[in-house]
Amino acid sequence: MAANKSERVLVDEWRDILALHARTSCELDRALHPHGLGASDFEVLDVLAEAVPESGDGCRVQELASRVHLSQSALSRLIARLEKDELVCRGMCSEDRRGVQVVLTAKGRARHGEVKPLQRSVLARMLGGMQA
Repeated sequence: MAANKSERVLVDEWRDILALHARTSCELDRALHPHGLGASDFEVLDVLAEAVPESGDGCRVQELASRVHLSQSALSRLIARLEKDELVCRGMCSEDRRGVQVVLTAKGRARHGEVKPLQRSVLARMLGGMQA
């Protein structure tokens, strides 16, 4: 009986986490939409901005995929959209010609800077009450 209760608590906690993630993602999408971005779009820009501040070295697609938790194909489509909007550009890795590097453009850095306070405000509102 105790094991079942413990299992039930774990399942309930897991579902609470999923619900919070879904609500937060929806709020982010609503807030970022007027700026032409979705939550995942911003996450890629944010990872690129934090990974290589003020340098043009970029980030490998494999590293981005592990940081933003998207499949390789979903990330490729997202990067293509960001590239079309001139927020990022893709190129070959200098160390490994098989790898693809993604670089934040000046326009992408500006959009990130413009939208970052809005994204952080949504996170604070949605996640501010969480205890570590």
